[in-house]
Amino acid sequence: MSQPFVAPMPESLAALDARRSVPAKQLTAPGPDHSTLLRMLQSAVRVPDHGKRVPWRFLRISGTARHTLGERLVARALERDPNAGDAILEKDRQRFANAPLVLVVIAKLGPDEKIPEQERLLSAGCVCFALLQAAQACGFGAQWLTGWPAYDAEVMRWFGLSTEERIVGFIHIGTPQLEVPERERPDPTQLLSDWAPA
Repeated sequence: MSQPFVAPMPESLAALDARRSVPAKQLTAPGPDHSTLLRMLQSAVRVPDHGKRVPWRFLRISGTARHTLGERLVARALERDPNAGDAILEKDRQRFANAPLVLVVIAKLGPDEKIPEQERLLSAGCVCFALLQAAQACGFGAQWLTGWPAYDAEVMRWFGLSTEERIVGFIHIGTPQLEVPERERPDPTQLLSDWAPA
C-alpha cells in the first residue's frame, strides 16, 4: 500500500532556501570522493523524466585533466580568434583549474516519437540544479556554468559527444573558500498571475 502524500513542513524547505552558488574561483580541494559523488548523483537523477528516457549522462573532469583541458582551451580559443588577448586566454586556461571536480552534464537528445526534445533537455537541466542541491547537502559548494566551451563543436568532440548530445552545464564542485552572502531574490508575488477563461 502506498503511503499517503504529506505536504512538506516549512522546515523541509530550509535546504532549498539556503542554496547559494559558490563562484568556481572560490572552490578548492577537497572535493567529494568517489562514494560521495555517487551518493550525490543518486539524488540528482531523481528528476522528472517523462517516458523514463534518462536523457542525460555525466563526464567527470578532475586531477591533472583539468589543467590539460585548460591548455587545450587556450589553443582552441586562438583557433577561434587569433587576436584573443592575454586576459581572455588566461581565463580559458584557468576555467577548470579551481574546483577539484567538474561534472559535465550531457543531454542525450535526437529523434523520439513520443517525448519532445525540449522535455528531455529540461530534464537534463533539472539534473544540473539537483546536483547543486546535492553538493551543498554534502557540505560542498558548487556552481553551474557554461561559457563558449559548452557550445563548441571541437570541445564536444574532445568529450566524445555524439551528434545528438549537448552539454547542458559544467558543475564545479569543491570546498568553498568563503561564505557566499545572500543576494536579492525575485518576489514570487510579482511573478504569479491567475488565468481565467475569456
